[in-house]
Amino acid sequence: QVQLVESGGGLVQAGGSLRLSCVASGMIYSINFMGWYRQAPGKQRELVAQITSGGSTDYVDSVKGRFTISSDNAKKTVYLQMDNLKPEDTAVYYCTARLRPRAFLPDDNYWGRGTQVTVSS
Repeated sequence: QVQLVESGGGLVQAGGSLRLSCVASGMIYSINFMGWYRQAPGKQRELVAQITSGGSTDYVDSVKGRFTISSDNAKKTVYLQMDNLKPEDTAVYYCTARLRPRAFLPDDNYWGRGTQVTVSS
């Protein structure tokens, strides 16, 4: 069984910083990529950033230059450094991973339960 557990959310003033972490554990043969989505009240879930096992990154335009995604493959951990936070960044942030649990099983997507990030103006 695969688990993704996020940490690091909280309340911060506009202009502040937070660092999210997500650890993948359980039956994991290989990880293709890990990333972060977010969902604000009344809005659809959107991709914030993702990083491949090779280190390639991708960001939604609204966070470019402010957020940095990184990973530690050995620790099966992905981080999201969020700087210069804005009230519109307020959302539940979900960790995701596309991985293969066993060599003979197909790749699949897995999700954490989410962590709340609230940015006050």
